[in-house]
Amino acid sequence: MKKMYGEKAYSLVKELARCEDNLPPYNTDLVNAVCNEVKQLVEENEQDAMTSAEQSSVGGSVVPTIKIRHAAVKRNVRCLMAYHYNRLKCLRTMRWEFGSILPTEIKANLSASEIDWFSKYSRSLAAYMRSIGEEGVNLSVDLKPPKALYVEVRCLVDYGRFELNDGSVVLLKKDSRHYLPRSECEELIRQGVFEHII
Repeated sequence: MKKMYGEKAYSLVKELARCEDNLPPYNTDLVNAVCNEVKQLVEENEQDAMTSAEQSSVGGSVVPTIKIRHAAVKRNVRCLMAYHYNRLKCLRTMRWEFGSILPTEIKANLSASEIDWFSKYSRSLAAYMRSIGEEGVNLSVDLKPPKALYVEVRCLVDYGRFELNDGSVVLLKKDSRHYLPRSECEELIRQGVFEHII
C-alpha cells in the first residue's frame, strides 16, 4: 500500500484556512497524529542510515528513501508551525478586540498552551501600557484614528451613574442619548453598554 506522507499536516493547515474569521477548536488528535508521523519517519531514517552504514559494500542504496522521508518530516514541521503561528496571530488580534478576558465560546476552542500564551501576552501588554508616561496609556482605546473627539452614543442598558475623567457624572439609562468624549466611550461600546450613533 502506498504511503501518503504529510496528508494529516496538510489537513491541519486546510482546516485553519477554512475558518479565517474565527478560531476553530484546537485539533489535538490531528496535531498528535502529525507529531507521531514525524517521530516514525525520523526513526525509520535512523534505522535505514545505520543499516546502510553496516552494509556499505552491499548494493541498493536507501538514500533516495531517506531523502523522501526527510522532505516529508520538513513539510510536516512547516505545516505544524504554520498552524500554531496562525492561531497565535489570531489570538493576538483578539486580545486587542476583546481585552484581557476572552469570550467563553472562544476560550473553549483553545489548548492549554494557547490559554497560557494569551495570559502571558496580556500581562506583558498591560505592563508595557503601564510603563508609558507617568500614568500609563491604554493602547487598546482608539484602535482606528478618531474622526472626532466627541461621539454620540445611545445607552443600550440601564447602567447607572458613570463618572467622566473631568469629574462630571452622567446617568446612563436605557435608550438615553449622550454626546461624550470618544476616549471614555470606547470601552463601554466594546462591552455593549453603548451603541455608537453615526
